[in-house]
Amino acid sequence: MNFNDLNIKPAILKALSKENYTAPTPIQEQAIPAVLAGRDLFGCAQTGTGKTAAFAVPIVQLLSEQQSSPQKVRRIRSLILTPTRELALQISDNIQAYSQFTQLRSLAIVGGVSQKGQERSLEQGADIIIATPGRLIDLMNQKLVDLQHVQILVLDEADRMLDMGFIRDVKKLIAKMPGKKQTLFFSATMPPEISKLVKALLVNPVKVEITPASSTVDRIKQSLYYVEKANKQSLLNDLLRDPSIVSALVFTRTKHGADRVVRGLTKVNISAQAIHGNKSQNARQNALNNFKSGATRVLVATDIAARGIDIDELSHVINFNLPNIPETYVHRIGRTGRAGLSGIAISFCETEEIPYLKDIEKKIKKSIPIVTEHSDPLLIS
Repeated sequence: MNFNDLNIKPAILKALSKENYTAPTPIQEQAIPAVLAGRDLFGCAQTGTGKTAAFAVPIVQLLSEQQSSPQKVRRIRSLILTPTRELALQISDNIQAYSQFTQLRSLAIVGGVSQKGQERSLEQGADIIIATPGRLIDLMNQKLVDLQHVQILVLDEADRMLDMGFIRDVKKLIAKMPGKKQTLFFSATMPPEISKLVKALLVNPVKVEITPASSTVDRIKQSLYYVEKANKQSLLNDLLRDPSIVSALVFTRTKHGADRVVRGLTKVNISAQAIHGNKSQNARQNALNNFKSGATRVLVATDIAARGIDIDELSHVINFNLPNIPETYVHRIGRTGRAGLSGIAISFCETEEIPYLKDIEKKIKKSIPIVTEHSDPLLIS
């Protein structure tokens, strides 16, 4: 199948071709026709499955088909809510690419940058807004945003919005929109609160589930080191002396932990930068750009900050701290096995994290191979 088979208009096909899109991914193949048909949609899909285009392409088509007079003020007709600035900016870039041969205008509304530029852009009008909930609520309270004309709402990475405490803000925003609208809901995991939200917001949705945990982890070579907490940094430094680790995304549990790891790597002349919520937007974008270009070899991130990071051909994911949610482990390591490529995931497990390991192995239905030998006496025997 190719994009021509999905009833996509020539202007958007031209844009997809220019961006080197060839065949639709499984989620695009299933979601695009459903969204074009006006259906609500629930997608259970992880980063790297192509879900942004799965909702953005049909939104661009549906809105561009509604001819509006150039004299009319542009109304916000689609709102896409995301948990992080990085993800919002990435989606905004994608929508601008898909809509480049249409008359649509889109705008990212995120915190961490001056509000003034966003105010000016809002005055000019936008058809599609891509936003983080906090900044959008601020602008709405200042009467700078009107959501009464929203026709299509997208909630992306809904589980992360729940983790970050944004669900109350999301509900406030939904209350300001028309009751009748098309809602597209995406989440990588399905905790009970998300199930409740799906039932409350969606009407007879099409359900699309992509890349269950087992198929993701089967592609990836996994290994585990039992290591004392105090020895984790030394072990990481030692592993990264191996030049075959071309690029590594290292996950820590906390923001301060990410900064500590970067300091430890910098001391031994390993190029590393951290990306987390305490960093300014410019610092985060700079770190991400350096990592993508290869100027920085190691990116150290918290889970929340890493959502939306789209990196091709990432060689290694390293879990400096094991996550306490098994789906998060699957989500993390899936970043190194994109587009059918194999990848390598290395995890460190201290004594207190052994219960997390058991839950992870239960989820992925396999034991993670343990590395028992190392040049230094760092490991738990």
